[in-house]
Amino acid sequence: MKMLLSVYLPLLPLECMRPRWSEAAAFVVIDKGAVLTMSRDAARDGVRVGMRTGGVSAVSPATQTLERAPEQESRAMEAIATALMQYTPEVTFQPDFSVLLDVSASLTLFRGPHALCSRVMRNIEELGFTARLGAAPTAEGAWLLAHSHRIKGLTLQRRALSVPTLHRRLDALPCGLVPAAWPFHDWLTDIGAKRIGQLRKLPRTGLLRRTSKELLAALDRAYGEAPEMHEWIRPPLTFNVRAETFGRVENAEALLYGATSLILQLVGWLVSLQQSVRTFTLLLEHERGRSAVPPTQIEIALAEPAWQEQHLVRLLKERLAKVELERPVIALRLQVLDVEAMLPPNESLFPEPGGSPQDLARLLELLTARLGQENVLVPADVDDYRPEVCNSWVSATTKQPRSQIEDILEGRPFWLLPKPIKLLMRDERPFYMSPLRFIEGPERLEAGWWADQTAARDYYVAQASNQSCYWIYRERVRDDVLWYLHGLFA
Repeated sequence: MKMLLSVYLPLLPLECMRPRWSEAAAFVVIDKGAVLTMSRDAARDGVRVGMRTGGVSAVSPATQTLERAPEQESRAMEAIATALMQYTPEVTFQPDFSVLLDVSASLTLFRGPHALCSRVMRNIEELGFTARLGAAPTAEGAWLLAHSHRIKGLTLQRRALSVPTLHRRLDALPCGLVPAAWPFHDWLTDIGAKRIGQLRKLPRTGLLRRTSKELLAALDRAYGEAPEMHEWIRPPLTFNVRAETFGRVENAEALLYGATSLILQLVGWLVSLQQSVRTFTLLLEHERGRSAVPPTQIEIALAEPAWQEQHLVRLLKERLAKVELERPVIALRLQVLDVEAMLPPNESLFPEPGGSPQDLARLLELLTARLGQENVLVPADVDDYRPEVCNSWVSATTKQPRSQIEDILEGRPFWLLPKPIKLLMRDERPFYMSPLRFIEGPERLEAGWWADQTAARDYYVAQASNQSCYWIYRERVRDDVLWYLHGLFA
């Protein structure tokens, strides 16, 4: 499934100097004497894009003006692109403060497009920016959907998961949203082609003669009728990123917002290079000039290499809580000192057969740290003879002696079916893809009577003609003979 995300950052010129999580106030960014963008408070006071500075002072005297800072905008775009590389290595920039991600190969890993879009938006928030996200099978289409929020009175879903849906979404957009159509806005309005769908119904040869080939090419790319070429960003081989605090911070714990944005960039950088970090340093920079002092250095060494955002942020939060600042902090710098290649997935459960219980414990801790507590399970000790009851699993972090685990597993298969399969009978023998031959059993089981769920079964280990072994049982509470397949032997 082809899927591209366009992340549009409408307030980037402002938020690269005043992040969205900073103190609320009325701000405008001035470019060449006119308002380029503004905060919500300034817009509420009547400030509009294109207004001159004198008009801003007249409408909203309390509004603070900031000169546009292109270098800070570029650094912010690079920071966002680096952080989003944790979802795909195919990241690049688009016009008008937008970042493009090709997540086609990442959808299954991140549990589908909706969950992935939610994660991307949450990360942008954590970085301190406001974003509008468009999702479509084409990059141009995703860009148009992401920018559609600028059209007043237009209520349109900005995600199109299929080409037919994308076509319907694009047909409803105004032509003025396409940059290549701006020079021809008056002519298109005069002939009644206000929407892209109406524009596409016009004869192509006449449209080419009266407009431009750039307009037709842009529409073809948006609708998936022409190929799109992209030059993806290549991450640097070293990681050394700096972020200003936008003020003098005197409490170390208050630095967590800025430090989290650096960790997000670190995670994106690590994943894009398939690396994990073992040691990194956070430098807290203080005053410059005559009163300059060396930065406060916080070095974090991990017992095992890691690249997970939550784990790294948690470690950093604990360390910052113990730091007492002697001078205010004006900037943060994150440096990576030691990295290792991400470990490939093991083909077997245990790396070395015959390991000690301590080896098993360390392995379970490592798997839990990497995969999550809910994804690493061990057999539980349940006092019941019925396999469907005693074959229960708990988190690997639950303490349980190894001897109990071995007792539970002895003589029975690991893999039980969620529901036993009723077997056919041929020549008075159970049949499952071939006649089954008994090689062990019976194990007689009678249990559940105390809960009015009586189970009376005779279990056998049976072998098929292809040497596969199955765990089957004969039901004994019925008058007729019924056989069921309950488990599989590896």
